[in-house]
Amino acid sequence: MNKPLWEPSDERIERANLNRFMRFVREQTGNEDIRRYAPLYDFSIRHPTRFWPLVWEFCGIRASGDFEPVLTEAEHMADARWFPEVRLNVAQNLLRHRDDRIALIDRDAHGAQRSLSYAALHGEVARLAAALGASGVASGDRIASTLQGGLERVIALLATTAVGAIWAPCPHDGAGLPDTTYLAALAPKLLFLGGERAVASAAALREAAPSIGTIVTTASAATAPGLVTWDAFAAGDAQHPAFEPLPFAHPLYVLPAAVAASATTEGLVHGAGGVLIQHLKDLVLQLDLKREDRIVVATGDLATWHWLVSALAVGATLVFVDEATAAGSEALWNVLDEIGASVLVTRSDALAASAAAGLAPMQTHKLQHLRTIVVTGPVPPPEAYDYVYTAIKQRVLLCAVAGGPDLLSCLATGNPLLPIHRGELQGRSLGLRVEVIDADGHPQRDRSGALACLAPFPALPLGYWNDAGGQRYRRDGFAGAPGSWRPGLQAQLTPRDGLLVSTTAAWPVAASAASAA
Repeated sequence: MNKPLWEPSDERIERANLNRFMRFVREQTGNEDIRRYAPLYDFSIRHPTRFWPLVWEFCGIRASGDFEPVLTEAEHMADARWFPEVRLNVAQNLLRHRDDRIALIDRDAHGAQRSLSYAALHGEVARLAAALGASGVASGDRIASTLQGGLERVIALLATTAVGAIWAPCPHDGAGLPDTTYLAALAPKLLFLGGERAVASAAALREAAPSIGTIVTTASAATAPGLVTWDAFAAGDAQHPAFEPLPFAHPLYVLPAAVAASATTEGLVHGAGGVLIQHLKDLVLQLDLKREDRIVVATGDLATWHWLVSALAVGATLVFVDEATAAGSEALWNVLDEIGASVLVTRSDALAASAAAGLAPMQTHKLQHLRTIVVTGPVPPPEAYDYVYTAIKQRVLLCAVAGGPDLLSCLATGNPLLPIHRGELQGRSLGLRVEVIDADGHPQRDRSGALACLAPFPALPLGYWNDAGGQRYRRDGFAGAPGSWRPGLQAQLTPRDGLLVSTTAAWPVAASAASAA
């Protein structure tokens, strides 16, 4: 049993959102046993129809309609539906703050940055949403995108969801050109096109996907028919977004699927309400995000990016950095100091690159405000834990998460109330009945098996785009077993209910030796 690398202070425990939530649950249920994570987790999976409404109320989700029934179960897990009588709008919930606090910062490779306050973000979304409506975009239409910059990408996502359309980022090349097979399968009403070089291919893209009525480009000029610049398209004077109330299970995002045989021709559909409530549970309770946080997003993972956009509901500041900085160079640690970052979201390979370069930010940088490092992508190996606590910062929560590439949530995640042990994820995610199962699908402990979720959860994807009847979805996501979602990860539950998850992440040998020394 290895000793903890980190333990939360009494002050951190007291201030943690998760601690406040446990008090809230005790008050609402009368269950005085919920004073630790283990009984809270047990309550969340035994009583999901009580747990999720409590998350809803604690996180202040705005909606209308009848909140009963909470869950309509079905023979197959994929057919279960949450809050079927509720209507809401995700953009309205993410834009609940409207003041002068900075919402978004976008930094380029040269250190130049652009920023938007929450008040300014409201105005930008309002103008773009009005332009989408004027272009004939309606609820259920797909809005495709190859936008790569932080500000425009977030604004376009929020405007799309505000009017009830479906946000659909496309696989694309380095020039910003989308995969035409994937684009045609989406049949989008409008395309946001990023990159100066992509403009010349506008005619070919319209030919590949005739459904496209307008192509909006972030390039400085638009010369082809049906092509319009961002500034010209969103030139109206709307000040307040009009939010379309939608069913809880209304499609919110179509994201390229990783589990499909051909990721360029499959899109996975994620529902609006499920994404919203599960993201807020993850970000508010498990990651302990607060309004004062400055979150550096140093990863290009699609699932992680969309997960973190939901942090706007908390009122925090999201800081997007360029690809080279995100890769783990010294520039990344410079950014953390310059903007006073409290949370870094990165990948295992970026930490490995930083270690391989011999960087020791603990000695060269202040990192005064940094309190949490979130690691996504491949689960970090034990050597990454050594590097964080010997070369980056000792008093920091290393929050490694795992859920598979197609889930916009986590099966295993962080916890501000529990210690960190080398190579071990802190625990199972609240509200998800996560188990390690054997070849016959039976839960097991202290032995390696398949990581699986054995009960419905709100952020379970709705299915593949253009998969009538859901046969491919059931085959790929559930491995033929109607009662379990399996992301394709091997894991083992430890005696303290942590998770050892198998990883493909490599670690430089020289860095391992240095950490050991």
